[in-house]
Parts: sequence; C-alpha cells; structure tokens
Amino acid sequence: MSKRVGVEVSIALGDAVKMVNPDVIAAYPITPQTHIVEHLAELVAQGELDAEYVPVESEHSAMSACLGSAAAGARTFTATAGQGLELMHEVLYVASGMRLPIVMAVVNRALSAPLSVWGDHSDAMAVRDTGWIQIFTENGQEVVDQTICAFKIAEHHDVLFPVMVHLDGFHLSHVIEPIEMPDEKKVCEYLPANTNPFTLHPSKPIAMGDFAPPVVFTEAKWAQEKAMLGVKKVINEIWDEFAVKFGRTYKPVECYKCEGVKNVLVTMGSYSETAMTAVDNLREKGEDIGLIRIRLWRPFPFEELRAVLKGVENVIVLDRSISPGASGTVASEIKSAMYTEKEKPTVKSYIGGLGGRDITVEGFEDLIKDGISDRNEYNGIEFQMVGVRE
Repeated sequence: MSKRVGVEVSIALGDAVKMVNPDVIAAYPITPQTHIVEHLAELVAQGELDAEYVPVESEHSAMSACLGSAAAGARTFTATAGQGLELMHEVLYVASGMRLPIVMAVVNRALSAPLSVWGDHSDAMAVRDTGWIQIFTENGQEVVDQTICAFKIAEHHDVLFPVMVHLDGFHLSHVIEPIEMPDEKKVCEYLPANTNPFTLHPSKPIAMGDFAPPVVFTEAKWAQEKAMLGVKKVINEIWDEFAVKFGRTYKPVECYKCEGVKNVLVTMGSYSETAMTAVDNLREKGEDIGLIRIRLWRPFPFEELRAVLKGVENVIVLDRSISPGASGTVASEIKSAMYTEKEKPTVKSYIGGLGGRDITVEGFEDLIKDGISDRNEYNGIEFQMVGVRE
C-alpha cells in the first residue's frame, strides 16, 4: 500500500525511478541535480535496483549513452540541470527525431553568466524547441507522480517521444516534503513493460537516424510534428488512468479559483503554490483574480488555454526567464495562442524569480495589483522586471 513519508524531493524522485525498474541510467552529476543521480547510484551499488548505471564524463555523453540504450529497447533514465542540459543540447534533437522514449528529470537552474547554481527556467526555455514532451511540476508529490507517468507516456506506442519532467532547482529539489509514495505493486500494474516495436537488434541489423537529403528532410520533420500533435490525447488518457489508480488528477492547464473571473495570473513550476496564497489573500479583500498553471509545456496546450481564458479580460504572466531583446517566453506563447480569438484578453508580461530569487506572497500580491491596475497599459514596454534594483 502507499506510504506517506517526509523525504527530500530529489530522493523521492530517485525512489520513483526505482519503482519503474529502469534498465539503464546514464548521468553526470551537476548541481542541483546531484542528489538524484547519487541516490540512484547508491541503489544500484547496494543491489536494491537491478539496472546498468553508466557513469559518463559529460552530459553530452550521458544523453548519447541514453540514445543507444533506448534504441536497443531498454527503459532509460537520466537527469541534469542548467549548463548540463545545454551541453546535451545537440543530442536532444536526435532523441526526439529518432522517437526514443527516454525520460529525463531536469532540475531547473539559471544559465550563466554570471554563474548561478540556483533555479529559474532559462534552461527549460533554451530547450523549448528540441521536440521533447515537457511537463512542469509544483511540489514533491507531483514530481513523483509525473516521473512515473513520464515513462508510461514516453513508451506508449502512439507516442514514442522522449519526456522531460521539470522541477525547480533548490526551491523544489532540495526541500523535504510530505509525499505519498505509491505502492510499488500498483506502479507495476500501471506501467507495463517497455515493448518498443522499433528497436535495434544484432539479429536484424538496420540503420537509424541516417543522413537525410533535402528530398526527404521536410517530410521527416512533418511526420515528427504530426506525431507530436497527436500525443496530447494519449497524455490525457494516461493522466486520467493515473487519477483512477492513485487518486490524483492532472491536466495540461490547471485552474485555481479562476471560474468567472476577469483577471488571471499565469505561472509554471513551484512558485505557483506561493501564488495561490496570494490569490487567496486578494480574493478575501474583494479582488477579482484567479490562477492558471501550465503543466504541459510541450506540446503546448493551445485548446485548453483558450478554453480557460474565455471571458477573461486581463492575463498577467510571470516568466522565470528572459528572452534577451524580446520578453518573457511564456507570455509570448500565450499572446500567440490568443491572437486568433475574436475576443482577446490583454496579456501583460512580468519577469522575476531569476537565479533563484524568491518572490514572496506579498511580492505576488504586488505583482497582481500592478497587473490589474490601469497604470500598467504598457506604453511601449513589452514586459516588467519584478523587484529589480536600478
């Protein structure tokens, strides 16, 4: 039966990976991801997890090893953060282009310079277009649940794409939380064996990921895109099945007190829970405000977002990264999603929480008040920085 424990989220993530019985783990340690791969290495060394643990010399090598193991049909896991994710960057496209069902935990960290080991979403935004399914989490329970779901999503025969599970560095990875660890038997029932039908085998030599001249490259990328557009239906089915089995529900876009409101705040990741408290406080004071959290970042949930924003007049978006010379990436995506709607809300972009800087409940309250005030009507300003000293 399930067991409620107090545990560091990184350790819980490692225990969730143990439950899915991976065949291969290839990883290189980097702060703030290190506790995850250290814990998995200990489990393998102590004989508690029967998996091949491949200690590599870099993140590029880690993802390259994952390509090989996944192509051979092995259930494959890795984890990284920040600069490590960037060192993997070119290989990430190979994993998605070859439709390899690798699962990776990304412990979100700011990209240098200046050097920072603390969390924000600049690493996640830098790999936005690599063709991976990407899921954001807000607390330790979601990290455990989505790690398990990620394997079922990645290995489903109608998906066969790699999946990233994002968790905020330190604000989530290094905190101790009460987490209901699922019953391992129920996890085994929920997650079938990996039966990828397109694997390498010595008895039938084939080439995969070959050179593509102009006459076929466009068709290959279009086929990949059509497949990606079709995975959301499967993701929803898998999350619905998880809800029946384990009692916790997940959606591509999740709402908190946003029914009938004219103003909403949009967030992703662990700061969403702080934002909820701010929404509670402001609603008690009579403010018209709700909260929308984007869980499924790729494929982007256009339909779901348009549905929840119907009737909303003012959308306040917090990005934890900056697209230099432009604005917040999430805000840009939302503007794009709403551009074709007949009744478009105003979308206001705020950037904050960079390099691990806290945004308190009071900080969110100030951000929301500014977002719903008449003062913030842009006047040529594409976004505002939260709490910046000048």
